[in-house]
Amino acid sequence: MDFSRVYFLGIGGIGMSALARYFIHEGVAVAGYDLTPSALTAQLEAEGAQIHYDDNIELIPEAFRDKSGTMVVYTPAVPADHSEMVWFTENGFCIEKRSQMLGHLTRGKYVMAVAGTHGKTTTTTLLSWLNTQVTGGGSAFLGGISRNFDSNLVLGDGKRMAVEADEFDRSFLRLEPDVAVITSADADHLDIYGTHEAVKEAFTQFARQIHAGGALVIKQGVDILIDNDAIDVWRYSCDEPCDFHACNIRPAGGGRSTYDIVTPDGVITECTLGTPGRLNIENSVAAVAMMWCAARALGESLDEERLRKALADFEGVKRRMEFYINTPQAVYIDDYAHHPRELTATLTSIRDMFPGRRITVVFQPHLYTRTRDLCGGFAEALSLADEVVLLPIYPARELPIEGVTSRMIGDAVTVPCRYSDREHLAELISAMDTDITITFGAGNIDACCKSIAEAIQKRIEHTTR
Repeated sequence: MDFSRVYFLGIGGIGMSALARYFIHEGVAVAGYDLTPSALTAQLEAEGAQIHYDDNIELIPEAFRDKSGTMVVYTPAVPADHSEMVWFTENGFCIEKRSQMLGHLTRGKYVMAVAGTHGKTTTTTLLSWLNTQVTGGGSAFLGGISRNFDSNLVLGDGKRMAVEADEFDRSFLRLEPDVAVITSADADHLDIYGTHEAVKEAFTQFARQIHAGGALVIKQGVDILIDNDAIDVWRYSCDEPCDFHACNIRPAGGGRSTYDIVTPDGVITECTLGTPGRLNIENSVAAVAMMWCAARALGESLDEERLRKALADFEGVKRRMEFYINTPQAVYIDDYAHHPRELTATLTSIRDMFPGRRITVVFQPHLYTRTRDLCGGFAEALSLADEVVLLPIYPARELPIEGVTSRMIGDAVTVPCRYSDREHLAELISAMDTDITITFGAGNIDACCKSIAEAIQKRIEHTTR
């Protein structure tokens, strides 16, 4: 590929913005379009990217209209009839999906890929942190903003590259990893795949693409066909005995835990993870398993003291069980969960952390098709709370489907349920008798977090005067 400019269609997406940052760092001119401004686009503009927010060919910077030396990268979330996409296509520009470009950038690297319908962002982010802290190097393309790096892009020395392998639109099939994790293979993105079986078949194909002599680390109980005879296969779990698992789990304060990690070589004792919840213990076991596999393949040793310190210093990912308030009077947590399994896992972890406390969940469903296909699962998961507030469906790339609304979920929830829009959400929460409040969703509910936190904090101050 020979180009000096990259134009991004959908530059504000978490994966696209990481690529944009990479090219800015490499001295390549970057510009792009996104639907709305965000914190990510503001940061990209501050770093030198030219960005506009109207679908208007005239706003494409002049230099990027020259197909000689310009590469166009797009996210599948951009519709095929988007006028800028049509213009680039009709004028013969070199155009690639984000996943194709990521595939190019991984060549020549020791690729450590994390796949799964949920759990992959935290696992990839922890893996990238372990790489830098334990081995002193490594790069990463992340699907969230790491609190340790304050970025979704990590640039470091050495061949190791941690990559979040996204199953949406079968993007992860552009990767050929050396070691990979599969955290889950649940029914999701059925608007793309059609059936759960097709989802599982895609994960089977992903496992086939692991290089000969490489390794697959897969969660205990994940039911997919594994027929790549040229790789080692290892199972992991939170605390169920298998190749890699945690044991001797005990409280360490603040919702955190201390535990031992069992590996095929022995036990790594006295690990304390910097983020709370059993779900994160499970993610840490997967990340440590990948580190073990990489050390074995690269002829390195795994420094257990550095590993313990790195686990303890891990601060997590923004919007993954992110605490805004954590006091005896009230707790407020925001989380990206948007699939029933994710909701169940997070709510179960929070019940474990705060036994006997009353939980109010605010949920913004993401996509009409996902709401339609998984309605019963959402209702069952949300019913683990004591009270539910539902927002309208966030459409993302979809048009409305007749009869598909948040009330489909609300009608099946077995605990008290209310409805709100984003504009009145903080006011509603302020007036409710809440104890632990959790906001869930992959849409734009995070724009409400600050106002919700302020409303809860004011109530705390008023009641403790």
